[in-house]
Amino acid sequence: MPSEHFTLDDFDFTLPPELIAQHPAEKRDESRLFVLDRRSGACVHSGFSSLPSFLRKGDLLVYNDAKVINARIPCRRKSGGAIELLLTGRISEKRWTAITNRTGRIAPGDVLRAEKDPSIGFDIIDKADQVIEIEASADLDDDVLAAIGQLALPPYIKRDMTEQDRTRYQTVFARESGAVAAPTAGLHFTGELVDAVNAMGARMVPLTLFVSWGTFQPVRAGNIAAHRMHSEHFVLGSASAEIINGARRNGDRIIAVGTTSVRVLESTLRDGMNIPGEGETDIFIYPPRKVTAIDSLITNFHTPRSTLLMLVAAFAGYDVIMAAYREAIRQRYRFFSYGDSMLIL
Repeated sequence: MPSEHFTLDDFDFTLPPELIAQHPAEKRDESRLFVLDRRSGACVHSGFSSLPSFLRKGDLLVYNDAKVINARIPCRRKSGGAIELLLTGRISEKRWTAITNRTGRIAPGDVLRAEKDPSIGFDIIDKADQVIEIEASADLDDDVLAAIGQLALPPYIKRDMTEQDRTRYQTVFARESGAVAAPTAGLHFTGELVDAVNAMGARMVPLTLFVSWGTFQPVRAGNIAAHRMHSEHFVLGSASAEIINGARRNGDRIIAVGTTSVRVLESTLRDGMNIPGEGETDIFIYPPRKVTAIDSLITNFHTPRSTLLMLVAAFAGYDVIMAAYREAIRQRYRFFSYGDSMLIL
C-alpha cells in the first residue's frame, strides 16, 4: 500500500457477484450493520435496528433529504425510433441536462417526444461530449415525471423496476425533489428508528444534495488525482448549519448519514464552521486528504474503484477500510444501494 500516492488499482477488490444486492431487505432496518472502529480497526457485526445502541446522547446525525425523481423517460424520435432520455441535472423546471442511449445520433435542433405522452416534447438545445441540454415543453415537476418516466435504478441492479422500488428506492427523509439516484445510507431508516434515535437523546438535521447519475461514472484515470468529479447541487439551510456548528462547539459527535452528506459538509466548511447556502460542488475526497467536518459516518458498501470507496478510505484510513471490506465479504454482507450498512466510529 503506498504511503502517499494512490492509484486506481489500490481501490480494486474482488466482489462475488451474488453479494450485489438486487432487492432491498424485507424491512428497511433489517439490513445488517458493520460497526467499525477506525482507530483500532476492530469491528462488531450487528443489525441496523440496533443503531441507537451505538449512539450516545448529544450525537447529531446529518441526513440528505433529497427525493429521487422519475428521471428515465422513454421517448420517440421524429422518425419513430425509440430512444431513452435520462435526466441528470435540473437547470430550471423546463431545462435539464441529460444523457441518452443514442447520444451519438443526437444533435442540437432534434426534438424528442415522451412515449407515454407525446404532447410533451424535448428540444435538444446543446451537446457536449455525452451530455445534452434539453428544454421540455412542460415543467418537469413530480406529477409530470410520474406520468412519463420511471425511477432510474443503478446499473448494477440487473432487473426491471418493480412497484416495490417506488417506495424502497426513496428514503423516509425524502422531501426535496431533484435527485436522480438515492442517498442510499438513508434507505435503512424507518420512522420508528428515527423516533428511537431521538428518544435516546441524539438529534437529526437535514441538508440536501441532489445526487446525479454521475455518482455511477467510473474513474478511468490510473492517477486518481487526474479524475474530475461530476457537479451536484446542494442546499445547507441556516437552521441546520446553526445546529451543526453548535454541536461542534459543544464537542458532540457529528455523524454523516451517507457520503452525500459528507460532500456537503466538507464543501461548506470554513475555519471550522459550516456556512449555510446553496450552490454546486464537485469536491473529490480521496486519501491522503483528511475529512474534518464529521466524527462518524453511516454508509453502504461501495463499488470497487469508485470515488465513494475513496471518500470512505479518506475518512477511515486506507488500510482500515480495505481490511473491513475483506471482512465484510467473508461475512457475506450485501453490497451497494440495496445492500447492508456500515457505521464508522
